[in-house]
Amino acid sequence: MTFRPLGIWPMLYAFFDHSGALDRTLMRRQVEACVREGAHGVAVLGLATEVNKLTDAERHTLVTWLAEDLDGRRPFAVTVTGETPEDQLAFARFAAEAGASMVILQPPRGEPIDELALSRFFGAVADGAPLPVGIQNAPDYLGVGLSPPAIKALHRNHANFVMLKGESPVTTIQRIIEETEGGIAVFNGRGGLELPDNMRAGCDGMIPAPDFFDRQVRIFGLMRTLDDGENEAIAESLYREILPGIVFVMQSIDMLVCYGKRIAAWRLGMRDAVHDRTPALAPTEFGVECAHRFASALGPFEEL
Repeated sequence: MTFRPLGIWPMLYAFFDHSGALDRTLMRRQVEACVREGAHGVAVLGLATEVNKLTDAERHTLVTWLAEDLDGRRPFAVTVTGETPEDQLAFARFAAEAGASMVILQPPRGEPIDELALSRFFGAVADGAPLPVGIQNAPDYLGVGLSPPAIKALHRNHANFVMLKGESPVTTIQRIIEETEGGIAVFNGRGGLELPDNMRAGCDGMIPAPDFFDRQVRIFGLMRTLDDGENEAIAESLYREILPGIVFVMQSIDMLVCYGKRIAAWRLGMRDAVHDRTPALAPTEFGVECAHRFASALGPFEEL
């Protein structure tokens, strides 16, 4: 398969209503903002989507809603979890039927698994998947991951493995890009931290949450024309504009889900729309004030 993703692909938040159910209206509003503000693709069911708090039925629902709302206007990726290759393949087949362009595999979360066993696990899914496969390499968040040489070997042995979503400092990402010699698309996450330097390192794109993605789309476009010094300066200026907010929400996944989701909701014009699903970090009055300040400084998505 020749699919190679590129650009800024926001990972959707899971919004819940006051009764605790998924909020259909706000999920659609989030997707529309992604399309309107120029996201190159959209992703769902990652850590920002609170995938571990969702039932199987809710995971299927979010994929179905995303496909309906995009209606072919953007490609989309689906993060796949499961304790066995068979579990992950079943969900990958569902994602393919829904119209996904790619699946991103997370490691199984049961018993501890070493690098060789994890490589074999991912390889088995990649070989049987009906879509191009990426993996999420996030040892700091998921407790397990692959080294750059193991990532290169995985691509060499499994041609359907075409993309890596890292959650690492740019120096680590640069090593992976160098090791894989351009054979796979390398994305980073971490909310878009170090975006300009990730681009300089050769990243194909980023998968941040939606809080600041509109600026990140612009930065990505500007950094693609590094021969233009003025564009690079504008990109750096935009990055400095969003960096304090990124640092605030990226202290942990709990911080991201608590406060990043509120920033996104306010920027979507939904001031009191966030209803947390427990277990969750409880927002503090001061934390909410900080989040609101970051959202207000950027303004609604529609006004960019």
